[in-house]
Amino acid sequence: MSDNNYPGYLSKEEKKIPIDDPSGKWSDLTLLPEWEEEFFDVYTVRKHGKWVMLKALKKELADQPKYREMLEKEFDTRYNLAHPNIVMVNDFEEIPGIGKAIITDDVYGYSLRRLIDEKRLTPRIVQRLQTQLLDALDYIQENHIVHHPITPDSIIFTEYNENLKLINVGYDQTSSLSAQDTAADIESYGRVLGEVLDNLPESLPRLRRIANRAVDKAHPYRTVMDLQLDMQRRSSATVYIILAAIIAVVLLLVWLLID
Repeated sequence: MSDNNYPGYLSKEEKKIPIDDPSGKWSDLTLLPEWEEEFFDVYTVRKHGKWVMLKALKKELADQPKYREMLEKEFDTRYNLAHPNIVMVNDFEEIPGIGKAIITDDVYGYSLRRLIDEKRLTPRIVQRLQTQLLDALDYIQENHIVHHPITPDSIIFTEYNENLKLINVGYDQTSSLSAQDTAADIESYGRVLGEVLDNLPESLPRLRRIANRAVDKAHPYRTVMDLQLDMQRRSSATVYIILAAIIAVVLLLVWLLID
């Protein structure tokens, strides 16, 4: 990454915003429309020269107590989360010209939505959806986090090694999740996986079956762990088949050499 310019994955819709900060703490504020939400805008900015991301209320809502409380509650929830596939929250600060904002790590990457639209899906991305996304969902449910459905817009893959990061997950924490909350996570996972499969050149029937069951209201997975076990069982079966084939070839070679 250049010392002076933000990485080249910013889209043409993203724009620099002047920021008046005589202290020099904040600079290079950029709005990211790709990741905006109903009540919030998302920005990237330099804090003491280091790139971070901001989540702040839209300007027309910034002075309304109801929405300020919503942002504070999200910060309280997300600040206690620690998972390698969830973007980390660092602080909650007043930003010149923006107002109070949740400050997170900058993930330096591309949303799954953009990768789908630009036909840049890779085998590693598909593999990350089978493992890292499910791990993150399992962690969210273990911590009883209620959130909006996971979508391709809220999933980012890092620029260099394509690790998966959820950009927005924690909104409220409850004493327990309802069966409906659990089912909603599983269904949103199935929709994300299904859309990715729709945009791949090859057919992957095993993953298609799992995606279809995840959105099947008649015979769904009961828990994220059930979904993970089904995914792992199939993956393990493939490994065993490959190992059996290798062993068979080795035994054949040994037999030929002895003969």
